[in-house]
Amino acid sequence: MAGITYEDFIDLSFEPSDADLVCTFRIDPADGMGVESAASRVASESSNGTWAALPTGEGFTDMRAMAFEIGEIDDDSGTGATTDAAEIKVAYPEGLFEPGSMPQILSCIAGNIMGMKAVDTIRLVDCEWPEGLATSFSGPQFGSSVRREIFGVDDRPILATVPKPKVGLSTERHAEVGYEAWTGGVDLLKDDENLTDQEFNPFHDRLVESLAERDRAEDETGEPKSYLINVTAGTNEMLERVDQVAAEGCEYVMVDVVTTGWAAVQTVRERCEELGLAIHAHRAMHAAFDRLPEHGVSMRVLAQVARLVGVDQLHTGTAGLGKLANEDTVGINAWLRDDLHGLDDVLPVASGGLHPGLVPDLLDATGTNVCVQAGGGIHGHPDGTHEGAKALRAAVDAYAEDRSLESKAEESPALRAAIDEWGTETPR
Repeated sequence: MAGITYEDFIDLSFEPSDADLVCTFRIDPADGMGVESAASRVASESSNGTWAALPTGEGFTDMRAMAFEIGEIDDDSGTGATTDAAEIKVAYPEGLFEPGSMPQILSCIAGNIMGMKAVDTIRLVDCEWPEGLATSFSGPQFGSSVRREIFGVDDRPILATVPKPKVGLSTERHAEVGYEAWTGGVDLLKDDENLTDQEFNPFHDRLVESLAERDRAEDETGEPKSYLINVTAGTNEMLERVDQVAAEGCEYVMVDVVTTGWAAVQTVRERCEELGLAIHAHRAMHAAFDRLPEHGVSMRVLAQVARLVGVDQLHTGTAGLGKLANEDTVGINAWLRDDLHGLDDVLPVASGGLHPGLVPDLLDATGTNVCVQAGGGIHGHPDGTHEGAKALRAAVDAYAEDRSLESKAEESPALRAAIDEWGTETPR
């Protein structure tokens, strides 16, 4: 009896339709496995094939994926390519996927194939999202318009900071640090990824006390301020926390989107639309998927997923200028801003080892339609948090005014002290 075999999942003359989801993979076939054989197995295992020939008949809809392109990897691309590695493209039919279900989609294109013996390594590098599938998701509610709608800012990045140490501060001290940063010129106070509802700093107390200091800072500065409070928890608990945030008059929630799971983020997105809240996405755990250049899921794809499920701000790196491993920040940011079948864009967040001396090079790389977040680069200032915030704001204002840091430092003692302390070197 004839059946579906691996050979039925590769056709180098195949042309995808506009409705297909096209995924690019980097694969390194196992010993004794040719590239075409490995590519066919990727397409088979991620759609409707298996190791044995499968009979078909009535009651069967063919949802096979098709490997249709095989290309060499440029040794200068930084992917750690070997002579056997190749880049392949696989087209998935629209009907394979449940509309609006990111867990189901990822179970196909980044599921069992990551553990196949047919490949030594495999990396999901990129996706081309068709209109039907992309628009089955909500996308961002605000995107980069948060700069204008919440802060009235068009000519500079918005600025954020995490109180340091990022865990261990009492609620009172956390709120005090927020006040010092806000009045120094920062727009956003932000929880870090592992601060949620611990005994030393309970969630609701922190929310109420921080917003009280926010209001005081707004009165003193005449500028809008806000707070990225971490609501990450079980899904039901997250929804309760989102409700508390809205009830207390805050504009944002923060979610650890990778660790909490994409379906939970989608649920939070629905509640946030009801309440008019923006979502700041922290990407904690992303490097478990994207750090090794030859295996896993690229940050580019994770950013695509985050945009589809509806976050408004997303950490995307520092274009090699901070303390974290280098990645394609500029390319990812460009994708987050490009048209995606009418879905809103996402505001990129640059964070991780930033300080005022890095601002010009950072903004040259990313542009000003971003959020710049500094932790140690504010709180480690020799004169404390308030002066550290003033220094970062002065550096950003200098860029908006097309002035050098040295010129601005002549009128900003806080910036002068920051440059003397850190120069323009990147930390490790």
